[in-house]
Amino acid sequence: MLRLHHEIATPTETDRRDDALMFELAPISLWLEDYTELKALFDSWRDEGVTSLRDFLRAHPQKVQQCSECIRVLKVNQRTLALYEADSLEHLVANLSKVFRADMLKTFVDELCQLWNGSSTFVSNTVNYTLSGQRLDIQLKGTVLPGHENTLGRILLSIEDVTERETARRQAAQAEIYARGLFEHSPVSLWVEDFSSVKQLIDDLRQRGIADLRVFTDVHPEFVERCISEVRVVDVNRHTLELFGATSKGELIANIGLVFREDMHRHFREQLIDLWNGKLFHQREVVNYTLAGDELFVHLQFSVLPGHEQDWSLVQVSLTDITARKKAEAYLEYLGKHDVLTKLYNRSFYADELNRLERKGPFPVTVIMVDLNDLKVVNDQLGHAAGDTLLRRAGEVLAKAIDRPNCAARIGGDEFALLLPGTDAAGGLAVMENIEQLLGVNNQFYSATTLSLSMGMATSVTGERLEQVVKRADFAMYRHKREQDSAASSGS
Repeated sequence: MLRLHHEIATPTETDRRDDALMFELAPISLWLEDYTELKALFDSWRDEGVTSLRDFLRAHPQKVQQCSECIRVLKVNQRTLALYEADSLEHLVANLSKVFRADMLKTFVDELCQLWNGSSTFVSNTVNYTLSGQRLDIQLKGTVLPGHENTLGRILLSIEDVTERETARRQAAQAEIYARGLFEHSPVSLWVEDFSSVKQLIDDLRQRGIADLRVFTDVHPEFVERCISEVRVVDVNRHTLELFGATSKGELIANIGLVFREDMHRHFREQLIDLWNGKLFHQREVVNYTLAGDELFVHLQFSVLPGHEQDWSLVQVSLTDITARKKAEAYLEYLGKHDVLTKLYNRSFYADELNRLERKGPFPVTVIMVDLNDLKVVNDQLGHAAGDTLLRRAGEVLAKAIDRPNCAARIGGDEFALLLPGTDAAGGLAVMENIEQLLGVNNQFYSATTLSLSMGMATSVTGERLEQVVKRADFAMYRHKREQDSAASSGS
């Protein structure tokens, strides 16, 4: 039988030169070091009863430096000298205090503990410095060479310069912290949401041949509800919690149904239609609610984040609180249509409403003209504050006497008008009787000054202009006023 003989060749001088050249010309930094004194130091500490090197060094931090002083550098390669900007081994060793600074002590302790625990290899990521002071992020790997396990007389260290990688990692981490800070401390409410399930629902509709989402949701409004339920809130910022009155993100997400109520569905439907039409950025004014139930008017801006256009898995929604602006607009609109003193409609609204009823009805339209009696006398004798009180009382009476779509307006200093669309003469007389009853109640409550009104009514007939109806009602009011004056004179 043929036998194969495998013999291990004895290293020749050429082999040893090759090994030396490989060490010298290796593309990474190599160090050959002697840890014999460190091993002896470890043994002495074990004899003294030390069992946990980490705890021992934590209690005696000066011992770390003692360990460092026990290490002898025997040899380094050319890459090491170039990396650390040293002229020679002697130059490097003489300046090791510049290479190894205090910020590498923690990782050095980790290396020592690995050796203490019997490992023949150790690994760490640490920081060194060049002789000119440039920071070097390095990945260090140490191996006890075969035959030196008992003495640690020869340790081979490889040092890889990972400065570029670590710098990029730190920059990325800093950028993330910066971006997170912008998100968390933004002065507007920011939401990060996942719309991927909504995207799937919309894609399913397209595959079923649906061409118009607006028409589809007219017929199937439940689709909007389904899409709302599929939106997943990923994150919100601090201002969002403050705006909606939530103590935590968990509380807000758990009560999201209180924030987005039914009157939000109309706006959400418009968002879905925008997305259906390819508008991945859109904005609109919507209504939300705080957890306490307060109405919030917000300007919503919706944007699918870059890189997520295909699945909508990351969406950013910003909400700017415009409640104060909306209230101001509503108040300005109110002032444009109302008399501030009496809270009734003003002459401008009355004229517009009269024109609208002229065009659209419903007919018949009954007009009641009202005059506040003795306002000038009260102003002259008691002052304008008393006169204003009388006007306010008249406004209260007339406002309580009617319901929508009827309206009451102050059209002059002491003149008022009531427009009663779709009301015949009998209905108009009922309103006047109601006003008389409310006058009695009001005068019982305000006994100092009597509130007195003169009223006249007219109801439109087919083909009659409302302007003429107003004139007839005005004429009837003045007739009533004269009758009241005559009765007062006769009584006196």
